[in-house]
Amino acid sequence: MGRIILTYHKYRYLLFIILAVAYIFVYFHRLCAAVVAVDMMEDLKTGGALMGLLGSAYFYPYAAMQLPAGLLSDSWGPRKTITLFFVIASIGSVMQGLAPTVMLAIAGRTLVGIGVAMLFVPTLKILSEWFKAKEFAVMTGFLIAMGGVGSLMATYPLAYLSNHVGWRASFLLIGGITLVSALFIWLIVRDRPDDAGFATAGGGTRPAGPRITLRDGVRQVISHPRFWVISVWFFFSCAVFFSFGGLWGGPYLMQVYGLSKSESGSILSMLAIGMIVGSPALSYVSDSIFKARKPVIVISSAMSLLVTAVLAFHTDGLPLAALYALCFLLGFFNNAIVVVGFTTSKELFPIQIAGTSTGLANLFPFLGGAVAQPFLGYLIERNGKISGSYPLQGYENAFFTLFICMIIAFAASLFIKETMDKK
Repeated sequence: MGRIILTYHKYRYLLFIILAVAYIFVYFHRLCAAVVAVDMMEDLKTGGALMGLLGSAYFYPYAAMQLPAGLLSDSWGPRKTITLFFVIASIGSVMQGLAPTVMLAIAGRTLVGIGVAMLFVPTLKILSEWFKAKEFAVMTGFLIAMGGVGSLMATYPLAYLSNHVGWRASFLLIGGITLVSALFIWLIVRDRPDDAGFATAGGGTRPAGPRITLRDGVRQVISHPRFWVISVWFFFSCAVFFSFGGLWGGPYLMQVYGLSKSESGSILSMLAIGMIVGSPALSYVSDSIFKARKPVIVISSAMSLLVTAVLAFHTDGLPLAALYALCFLLGFFNNAIVVVGFTTSKELFPIQIAGTSTGLANLFPFLGGAVAQPFLGYLIERNGKISGSYPLQGYENAFFTLFICMIIAFAASLFIKETMDKK
């Protein structure tokens, strides 16, 4: 019996590692445009507005696929869903690398967004089958932290790679790795323990109580006023991170401060390090120190507001050490805090519709990024170029917009309902 349980434990952690490695590429694809944006604009002969559209082409389909991700996980199964859509993401990455025009690059990035969108929610379903309730939150935290590793790969490592082989070959290589990841998921991952021959070894977190239909679950979520408060917070807060860390941070550092691609990638890597450190840290602070969700969200929003204020009002006068610090703080307080945000959105509702509430809430961070990236591109491009670069004024206007976004997000955080059970 001991040997069977040990084998089960080894298998479920192997399964988690494979899914966590795949999640690295979800975040890599999400943020990779920032480091290679200048190269892509030059190669594809496009401006800031179209480049913003290319960046946002990931976010619109990602947001749109969140509810279908839950439906396919329940009906078709997580393993099949992730495998098929990771193949689609691989094709999209290759299309980006081969694209002769910006419109084909946008089409490729759209496929990437569709493909990688189908990992997070199906993975949570798999984890709920393989891990007990008290283990589930911990494993989810580690999964989010692995997304930080993907963010890190999208900065200095990508800058180094693209310097040596070019941005096109970089996307071709990542497309190949994404395909290999899909193969490993198909061969090794199983939806539940009994699919792998562990009929009674699991004991996951299956919801108890009466079943709630999808229609009733959606109606219950969208009719709850507190859901819309957390959704507004998600939209405006994540618009800041995705537009700066996912696209315009790289051009800003290169064109305003005259830094190289590698130097910019090194600074942007602090976004990922902040996320890797912040995801478990903020979860711990919420669970064990404050024993509450709302204070952690409010404090993080206030710190993010401070960061955007510095960027908006001191856009070109910061020492390198301050740029490193600001990126770390943005990753820590603006991105890692989503772990607590998703926990809050889940705890607003019965466990039977936790997937529905999480999937619907997950629409709004990516809608924020989808709207903000091209809008900031418009603001940056509006003043034209000087010697091939966008002038300081464009970035000042863009970052002032991010400052306004964080004012709204901070105000929303004050009205978020406390959801943590004090028992």
